[in-house]
Amino acid sequence: MKTLVSTIRFVGFSLLGLFVLMVISGLVAFLDKMDQSFYPLIISAGVTLACGLTCVLATKPMHRISVANGYYIITGCWVFSCLFGALPFLLYGHEFGVVNAFFESVSGFTTTGASILNDIEGLPRGLLFWRIATAWIGGIGVVSLVSIVISVHDDHHSIMAGMELSTIAKEHYQGRRKQFIYRILTVYVFLTLASFFSLHLAGMNWFDAATHAMSACSTCGFSTKNNSIAFFDSPVIEGILIASMLMASINFSLVFSTFWPSGSNRRNIFNTKIVKVFIGALALGVLSLSIKLRLTGVYGTFGEALRVSAFQLCSISTTTGFATVDTNLWPPFCMGVLLVGSLVCGCSGSTAGGFKIDRLWIALKGGKEMFQSLTNPHKHDYVRTDGITKTESEVASVTSFIMLYLTIVFLGAMVYTASGMDFTTGLSASIACMGNVGPGFGVVGSMGNYAGLSVFMKLFSTVLMLLGRLEIYPILIVAAGLVRRWR
Repeated sequence: MKTLVSTIRFVGFSLLGLFVLMVISGLVAFLDKMDQSFYPLIISAGVTLACGLTCVLATKPMHRISVANGYYIITGCWVFSCLFGALPFLLYGHEFGVVNAFFESVSGFTTTGASILNDIEGLPRGLLFWRIATAWIGGIGVVSLVSIVISVHDDHHSIMAGMELSTIAKEHYQGRRKQFIYRILTVYVFLTLASFFSLHLAGMNWFDAATHAMSACSTCGFSTKNNSIAFFDSPVIEGILIASMLMASINFSLVFSTFWPSGSNRRNIFNTKIVKVFIGALALGVLSLSIKLRLTGVYGTFGEALRVSAFQLCSISTTTGFATVDTNLWPPFCMGVLLVGSLVCGCSGSTAGGFKIDRLWIALKGGKEMFQSLTNPHKHDYVRTDGITKTESEVASVTSFIMLYLTIVFLGAMVYTASGMDFTTGLSASIACMGNVGPGFGVVGSMGNYAGLSVFMKLFSTVLMLLGRLEIYPILIVAAGLVRRWR
């Protein structure tokens, strides 16, 4: 009963936050001569406000929240946010049936960026803004919700239990909750504003600059154009978006300490091993893609190949999913590089999805240490990242998470292929949804969408999106708890 009450109360507060966002979107619709999304947004705002207030007023504050309660709160807030977030789409109609509206909502809140829309430019501005605003809130919402739970009892047994974080992220997660939220929000808002003004100066109108800045910084990839970033055909805009996507995929606490250094923490994005590995891997990937695309004659010059390679790999590896070209036309080697980028992705403590470069780096170092111990049993090298020693249990936890992640991806690929997709499309769709990337290959490629999927496969895709965004364990723990209760 205590778990139910605390979950309902926090769900109520989440709905009140959505109400504010719906009102702002309604204002955008009003300023656009009361476009067709005005009444769907206002009605949705009214329903959301009523339900949110009911949840808050009908429950009492909880002074202590257990770890188990935390998992239910996190999962409940995300699921109900997605359900109520679908209301504006559903009331607007057109391409949005019940399942399509829910799919688009989940894709936004989880910052996946996958879409069922065939005509994005046909949407009124109010709904376009709501669509991308869900992604912007979703990008920071996970961190904010987690920060509520990590302040209770012992940080080592919080909602982040079982997850391996980068050194900077772990240090700040153990700090004060208000300080943590302040630093994350400061970076997020500052990065969005900087992207917004830069894109506007580069030639975008105010609305497109705002929506694409929000989309890039949340690493979602929702665009206001049917052809995504290819519509603008501007190297300057692409360069700005690359910078925005990369910054959004680096640990936010680390970004904060870079621009606002303190005496107690002088680490920054220039002296941290994980960031160097991430940027180095991207640079190597871009170079290999550029050479392959030029040698195979896909592009006439190396400069052209370099331009498209840099944007597409950065977009995929940060799980943003913006597109400037149709990657279905690329050679198999290039598709393989993009698939690897879709799996690993950015750093922990960012808005990027995937299983994170931090975990891969720790797992590789752990494997190296194990190999050395086999050849020299008396030698024991501890796994260290940026001066922090990782215990054997921490390394094992990271490895287990990666194996579980990959298992779900391949099981998902089997479900997609069983529905009639070819293996490449099914595997890429599973990776894209689980990693919150958005585009894959085939019909769900960079210039395609998920509209052709069956009702079951669309709902299955939303499950993968939520599993990936909440990093698997919260949903599995809640699901297991519900099964036990129903026995």
